[in-house]
Amino acid sequence: MFSLLLAIIYFAFISLGLPDALLGSAWPTMYGEFGVPVSYAGGISMIIAAGTIISSLQSDRLTRRFGTGKVTAISVTLTATALFGFSASHSFWLLCLWAVPYGLGAGGVDASLNNYVALHYSSRHMSWLHCMWGVGASLGPYVLAYALSGGNRWNMGYNYIAFIQVALTAILLFSLPLWKNNAASKEGTEQPTHGKALSLRQIFRIPGAKEILITFFCYSALEQTTALWASSYLVLHRGLSTETAAGFASLFFIGITVGRAISGFLTMRFTDSQMIRLGQGLILAGVLALLLPFGETTALLGLVLVGLGCAPIYPCIIHSTPELFGADRSQAIIGVQMAAAYVGTLMMPPLFGLIANYISVTLFPIFLGIMLIIMIGMHEALLKKKQASDVLLSVIEE
Repeated sequence: MFSLLLAIIYFAFISLGLPDALLGSAWPTMYGEFGVPVSYAGGISMIIAAGTIISSLQSDRLTRRFGTGKVTAISVTLTATALFGFSASHSFWLLCLWAVPYGLGAGGVDASLNNYVALHYSSRHMSWLHCMWGVGASLGPYVLAYALSGGNRWNMGYNYIAFIQVALTAILLFSLPLWKNNAASKEGTEQPTHGKALSLRQIFRIPGAKEILITFFCYSALEQTTALWASSYLVLHRGLSTETAAGFASLFFIGITVGRAISGFLTMRFTDSQMIRLGQGLILAGVLALLLPFGETTALLGLVLVGLGCAPIYPCIIHSTPELFGADRSQAIIGVQMAAAYVGTLMMPPLFGLIANYISVTLFPIFLGIMLIIMIGMHEALLKKKQASDVLLSVIEE
């Protein structure tokens, strides 16, 4: 039986996914209106990513001072305000301005909510919640299409999503007592709201911190590079039509969303580390399928397998953080994890773009394979450090 607070968190994940695909869907109608090149969408997305990195790094400090409920409510308010700002903008530079609070709000919600769920709920809910985010991200373009079909401009789509965010803000404000009561009822898992926040230097000194950050960086690099370049690889190397390639590429996202729904059930039987290894194995199979020169069938299978493999990794890494590093340090670690993920998103897809341009797009599966190998190596090193730490602790206690 879901608690009321958990139902609110599920709604939060759906509504927070809604605006994530909105810019990409609306940009074909926006850039001409603003009189800028189509490539300028990348500038807006980079500003948003920079904002998420900053707020993620500050999440430990803010959550200790205000608590998860207040941080989430304030962050959603920032996001809603930014969406209204987007809808009212009449110049590209105003879009850039409103991208700042959008990024700050998105990063604050991401880090705080993920840590709260990792502390207070089982791994299956973490997987299903991220599945709900995927549902929201998939619905965003349909909200925009509904607005456009009614004879409205693109900004009405932003208004619709902003109103949903306002409703979420109101729900979060009224639910603030639930956050405290839920934390108090979970003995041994309370998120610290006192004490000094950890600095980056202190976080990097924690055994295993560097490994988990690199793991997260490589995961996001792999996921976002696949999302951005799969269609181009299929068209330029496999010779598929743009329509067929787009359909195949969408299977990657479908694989992630469906995979997270399935992962929720599998986590009832397998541990987080086992789920992460399962995901890595599926990605490896997908990369190998992409390398096989057997036409459309192996390309289709490869993208589905990569999507299914990505599904459990992100939520299970987050959920395992309190167990690996302790509840008192999990918010700091998860905040920096989110920042590492956004840095991977910011850096690595453009890097592969340079590789595709100056060397060859055929290196796409190789690039994914390199990211996967580093990810596996770092995660296994993290688990070995954790095991060694547990053995040392048991010896000391004896």
